[in-house]
Amino acid sequence: MVQLYNLHPFGSQEVVPCKLEPERFCGGGRDALFVAAGCKVEAFAVAGRGLCQPRCAFSTLGRVLRLAYSEADISNETLQLESDDFVICQKPMELLGEKSKQSGIAVTLESTGLADEKIKYFHVQHLLYRCFAPDISSCVLSDDIKLHSLQLLPIYQTGSLTSERKHSSQEKELLSLFCFFSLPHVGYLYMVVKSVELMSVYQYPEKSQQAVLTPQFLHVITSNNLQCYTVRCSAAAAREEDPYVDTTLKACPPVSMDVCALRIQLFIGLKAICHFKNHIILLTKADPETIPERRESPKRLLSRKGTSVNLKTPPVAEAGWNLYIVNTISPVQLYKEMVDYSNAYKTAKTQSCIHLLSEAHLLVRAALMDASQLEPGEKAELLEAFKESCGHLGDCYSRLDTQYSHLALPYYKMSGLSMAEVLARVDWALEDGAQKYERGLIFYVNHSLYENLDEELSEELAAKVVQMFYVAEPKQLPHILCSPSMKNIDPLTAISYLRKLDTSGFSSVLVTLTKAAVALKMRDLDMHRNEMKSHSEMKLVCGFILEPRLLIQQRKGQIVPTEFAVQLKETQPGLLVASVLGLQKNNKIGIEEADSFFKVLCGKDEDTIPQLLVDFWEAQLVACLPDVVLQELFFKLTSQYIWRLSKRQPPDTTPLRTSEDLINTCSHYGLISPWVNVLISSESLADKNYMEDLSKLQSLICGPSFDIASIIPFLEPLSEDTVAGLSVHVLCRTRLEEYERCIDRLLERCPEAVIPYANHELKEENRTLWWKKLLPELCQRVKCGGEKYQLYLSSLKETLSVVAVELQLRDFLNVLPEDGTAAFFLPYLLYCSRKKSLT
Repeated sequence: MVQLYNLHPFGSQEVVPCKLEPERFCGGGRDALFVAAGCKVEAFAVAGRGLCQPRCAFSTLGRVLRLAYSEADISNETLQLESDDFVICQKPMELLGEKSKQSGIAVTLESTGLADEKIKYFHVQHLLYRCFAPDISSCVLSDDIKLHSLQLLPIYQTGSLTSERKHSSQEKELLSLFCFFSLPHVGYLYMVVKSVELMSVYQYPEKSQQAVLTPQFLHVITSNNLQCYTVRCSAAAAREEDPYVDTTLKACPPVSMDVCALRIQLFIGLKAICHFKNHIILLTKADPETIPERRESPKRLLSRKGTSVNLKTPPVAEAGWNLYIVNTISPVQLYKEMVDYSNAYKTAKTQSCIHLLSEAHLLVRAALMDASQLEPGEKAELLEAFKESCGHLGDCYSRLDTQYSHLALPYYKMSGLSMAEVLARVDWALEDGAQKYERGLIFYVNHSLYENLDEELSEELAAKVVQMFYVAEPKQLPHILCSPSMKNIDPLTAISYLRKLDTSGFSSVLVTLTKAAVALKMRDLDMHRNEMKSHSEMKLVCGFILEPRLLIQQRKGQIVPTEFAVQLKETQPGLLVASVLGLQKNNKIGIEEADSFFKVLCGKDEDTIPQLLVDFWEAQLVACLPDVVLQELFFKLTSQYIWRLSKRQPPDTTPLRTSEDLINTCSHYGLISPWVNVLISSESLADKNYMEDLSKLQSLICGPSFDIASIIPFLEPLSEDTVAGLSVHVLCRTRLEEYERCIDRLLERCPEAVIPYANHELKEENRTLWWKKLLPELCQRVKCGGEKYQLYLSSLKETLSVVAVELQLRDFLNVLPEDGTAAFFLPYLLYCSRKKSLT
């Protein structure tokens, strides 16, 4: 049974000054009412308060059979219905969507009056087929299955509820479409956009005669009553329009919520009804007893088109009629009455309070969706009512123990209330000597504190929140205390509750870390150190992963390191780096966020890289995180190594890992080629930090994963005039297999490194470079003499020893210089000629 509230949706009423008894009437445009009688049509202007003034009258060529209003430039589609006769034993049937074709009823689109080129734009879409069986318990055929008031109601796209966009008729975009039809004792409302779905069923307390559907209400007339029911059109349209409805961000009362009757108002002799804007047009007529009632065949269906009303032509003898305009009150006024009405249920903590407030919310939401009906200034008032209704629903779901308590969160968000304002609405009084906190309030506060809202609770409210979670959700207490919104909590209060958790058997590394954080606020370093010593470093890392806000918080969209993070930077930087790495590995922080964190923590600007961030990058390589793009990480590290080497800039803090540590623990850092050590030892590099950066860069280049070609353009700041720069350039060129170029550079800059380089690099298919490149180059340089003569001579002898082993005698002779001294080469020729016999 539909619930009835005794509310007042109807306001003033006026009599339409018709000269003749109305046979057809409809509303349309901004303020027009059209009334037809016989061959004459009267037009009236309906003022804002329902005052009705005659505008004009005109005659038609024949009796008016149907009357409908159409806006300019808006096309009207006409539904044609065909129906088989009802069979008494036929079963009730419902077919939705394309399945309606299975009914066997043919629907043909007539093109009479349409130009041929326009016919292609029209088509028939099957929406719904329903077959109703009469009540066979009655011996007399009843009218219980006689359909009336078929209506399609469109709702158009409006954008955000707070949008100021004004839609012209040409800009209308269909959002939802609803289909309503009624039997004498029951009405059906379907949604027919993406799919056909039954939304609501209306059970009337007495036999209905006609009904009209609006975005906000269903108005039904019986012989003596005007009834007003709520509808779910705005709830369905909201879900079509906004994908965030039914999430933690936004909510809307469900489409499935039971409808209710807001008012059943006595109105004698009702015959017909139509609706436009905020006006209801009613025709009443007293039936003289002398005129027998004419019964229509049960086969005939009453059809409707738009808002027009179709009445049987009355006999001349009938008299006593009136045409009324009943004005519905403003949505805000009715909303306020519904809120006042709901207060009767508030203390009882029943579902009725939620139901009525949900109806009030949908009323305001529907009015906002129907923006074309709003007067200037009305939208701001409606938006305020909308936010207020969200606050009321948030209060209900936060206080009542229901399965939908979680809806407190989205409704409070939509209300625009701050967390402090929500908490101020809470009744903190004790019940039976014990405080009880409902799930909805806990859910709202818990989520709000997790969302890093830029709002700080007062010390008093923070203490109440701590008390609430200590009683209701003690496991959440450490997380709650880490929220930026709880900044003003008294540290003594916080540590008191945390110690109670320990004594009650609730002890964990998270509690330990939270106590350590509170100890820092109290400036009690001894307590802080004792807490940090109570767990291993691995467990402490796990604790930070459970609650990242112990280290990192966000305020106004900016990364803010905590006091705890600052302390770890000074005392345990390795633990800090390991913890942030753990956060990244568990998707608690992004790559860019982590980089920003270390820069802010170390007080560096965007272009300056602190050593602690370099330590973090190196730790990422060691950990081999799957979501890290290796080449981007290589680029970050090599760029920093190159910059510091080129500027002779030492790190601002002691690096956590040496190059040896990285080579031993990370596969991306390779063993440095032996010839590099020979090259580096040719000059004195006393700076330990400089040598460490150089070794790390060389090791990365020697590793298996490094894309050498990508780094070549960035080597320019590292000059080849230094052995450090030379080693890096030669390593890169070697990885690119530019061996001849590398040999030339080494012969010119560091001849003592040439043979170690050749021994390590000129192997397999590159071994021919010993005699094709190195041997002729050395012979030429020895011949030229100079200050490096002895170095070149020594290298030539080692080269000849290698070539004598590799080549046959004839080939060896062919590679020797023609102008060489025979005595110098003779020992190597003799060795080459004897090696076959020796083997």
